[in-house]
Amino acid sequence: MRSLVGAIVWKELREIRRDPITMAVALVLPLLMLYLFGSALSLDVKDASLAVYDQDRSAASRALIERFPQSGYFKRTHDIRAEGEIAELLDRGRARLVLIIPPGFAHKLARGETAEVQALADGSYSTTAMVILGYAEAIVQSYALERMRERLAAQGMAAPLAPVRVESRVWFNAPLESVNYIVPGLFGVILMAFPPLLTALAVVREKEAGSVQQIFVSPIRPYEFIAGKMIPYAAIAFLEMLMILAAGLWWFHIPFLGSFPLLLAATVIYVFCTVGLGLLVSSVTRSQLVAMLLSLLVTLMPSFLFSGFLFPIYTMPVMLQLYTYLFPARYFIEISRGIVMKDVGLAVLWPQLLALLLYTVLVFVMTTRLFRKKVA
Repeated sequence: MRSLVGAIVWKELREIRRDPITMAVALVLPLLMLYLFGSALSLDVKDASLAVYDQDRSAASRALIERFPQSGYFKRTHDIRAEGEIAELLDRGRARLVLIIPPGFAHKLARGETAEVQALADGSYSTTAMVILGYAEAIVQSYALERMRERLAAQGMAAPLAPVRVESRVWFNAPLESVNYIVPGLFGVILMAFPPLLTALAVVREKEAGSVQQIFVSPIRPYEFIAGKMIPYAAIAFLEMLMILAAGLWWFHIPFLGSFPLLLAATVIYVFCTVGLGLLVSSVTRSQLVAMLLSLLVTLMPSFLFSGFLFPIYTMPVMLQLYTYLFPARYFIEISRGIVMKDVGLAVLWPQLLALLLYTVLVFVMTTRLFRKKVA
C-alpha cells in the first residue's frame, strides 16, 4: 500500500511542479486575500465624520463639541449653517453623525435644567450606527456629569455619588480591535477557499485529459488513490497556514496567546478535511468549470456566512444555528480564535477537534465510495 500511495504522491508532486500557476494560486493568493480582508474588514469606529449644527454658539456648546474629536472616535468635518444642509450631508454619506445643539443650551445648563441635544446617525450600516450612537451618548453623559460636578462645587456642595457603578474589564481582545477577531477567522476561511478548489481542479483535469483511466485499470484501490491525492495538497495547505499565520502576526500584529503546537495539530486535521472536500467535489463532476463553481458553492460561501467568521452564530435563527454544524469551517474558526485570542487548551476545544476529526473521516469515506474504479 505504501508504495502505491507513494507513487501517487510522487506523480502528483511532479504535476504540481510542472504547473507554476497552481503554486502561485496556492501560495500568493492566500497572502493577498489575508491582506485585503484583514485591512478592509473592520468593525471598529475611528474618525467617523461629524457634522455640527451649533445653534447656541456658546462656550458650553463649544466645550461639548470639542469632546467628540478628543475622544478619537470622531473627526469634525462639517459646520452646518442651515437646517437644510443636514439631509444633504446624510444623503451623500459625508457625515456619519450630525450633532444638533439647540438655542438656549448654555442658559439651561446655567440654571440647572436639563439641556437636550440631538444626534442623527446614518443608519445605512446598522451595526456602525449603533456603535456611533453609543459613543455619542457616552461623550454627552460624561460632559453632563462633569458640568454637574462643577456647578455643585461652585455652590460649595459635594457631588453625589452614583448608587451603582460599573467596573468594566475585557477578558479577551482588551483593545477591542476587530482585526484581532477577524484575522484568526480568516485562517479558516482561506484554508477553505483554495485547497479544495485546487484539488478538485487537479482531478477533474485528469478526467478531461483521459489520464485518470490509467488509474482505473491499475491495481490501486480507491482509498489508496484518494490518500495519494490528498497528501500533496494537504502539505501545500499546511504550508499556506504557516505563511498566513506568520503574515497575520507580522502584518497585523495579532497577539498569539495560546499553544502553537495545538493550533498546528488542529490545522493538520483541517487541511485534510478541506482537501477531502475538493476530492469529493471532483468525484461527482467531469468539467473543470462545474468543479470550480461547485467547490466555491460548498466551501467558500458557507465559510463566510455560516462559520461565525463575520456574524456571530448565536444571533442567527435556531434553524440556521443547527445548519452551521454541517460546515467544518465553524469548528476550525472556533479553535483558531480560542487558541489565538483566549489561550484555551484541549480541555475546552476537544469537542470541536473531535467534530473536525469525525468530519474528515466521513469525507474520506464518502469520497472513497464515490470514486470507484470505472471509466471517467
